[in-house]
Amino acid sequence: MKQIAFLGPEGTVSEESSRYFFSDITVELVPFKLISDVFLATESGKTNYSVIPIENTIEGSVSLHMDWLVHEVDLPIQAEWTYPSKQNLIGDAKELGSDFSNIKKVFSHPVAIAQCKQYLRSHLPDVEFEYVSTAEGVRIVKNNPNKGYAAIGTELAAQKYGLNVLSKHIHEHDHNFTRFMLVGKEALTEIKKTKHIKTSILVTLPEDYPGALHQVLSAFAWRRINLSRIESRPTKKKLGNYYFYIEIEESLNSVLLPAAIEEIEAIGCKVRTLGCFPSFSYVND
Repeated sequence: MKQIAFLGPEGTVSEESSRYFFSDITVELVPFKLISDVFLATESGKTNYSVIPIENTIEGSVSLHMDWLVHEVDLPIQAEWTYPSKQNLIGDAKELGSDFSNIKKVFSHPVAIAQCKQYLRSHLPDVEFEYVSTAEGVRIVKNNPNKGYAAIGTELAAQKYGLNVLSKHIHEHDHNFTRFMLVGKEALTEIKKTKHIKTSILVTLPEDYPGALHQVLSAFAWRRINLSRIESRPTKKKLGNYYFYIEIEESLNSVLLPAAIEEIEAIGCKVRTLGCFPSFSYVND
């Protein structure tokens, strides 16, 4: 059975999205406390793959996770998928009542709380907030009965800790999705098929080459190759020296993309391929 590392504790959006993605495959999901532990578990062979949240509709790119993928480990991207971040008010319904007047403190991640500020302002204007992970917040509520505690988190966390969803989907943005990547050393052949294939590369420009980035983009543009994302990040080797992370809506098995990469390398750019992988949409696939 394949083992999949994810950022814990149990009941996080990472686990919920992993269960969605692997719904047709029997796997063992293994939680880790730190994202570094998630990466290193797969790098060392303790697990077969790691699930990495890489981008969010509201918060944008997760830079720390990107840096680990680029600088610390050599784990090719094997797949990606999007999953909605749905926030719920969680607690003991018998203790807190139907009007929530007994709620004194709400536990959750600061990002989750920010996503629900309108609901909280309307329904719980005077409560105190304490910042922890979403799943940890639900665990704290479970372990501290009769204190007026509630949490914001996933339905999965409520189920795991035997609590009630007091109010469902209290977030403000219905299109708040998180993009997850599955990284590992071996191709995952058991997943369902999709025609949507992407390729991720890192491009480091040659020094003292005016117009190099323009030439890189031109190599894709005149071939009509679509780029879905381009982001600059420091190489951590020299101040002002950056690499460009580029996501391409094309397979390496195509005719055009390898030719574009050869053209980029011909002008002195260094190109590292992070993966060629299937991309799944929560809505369409």
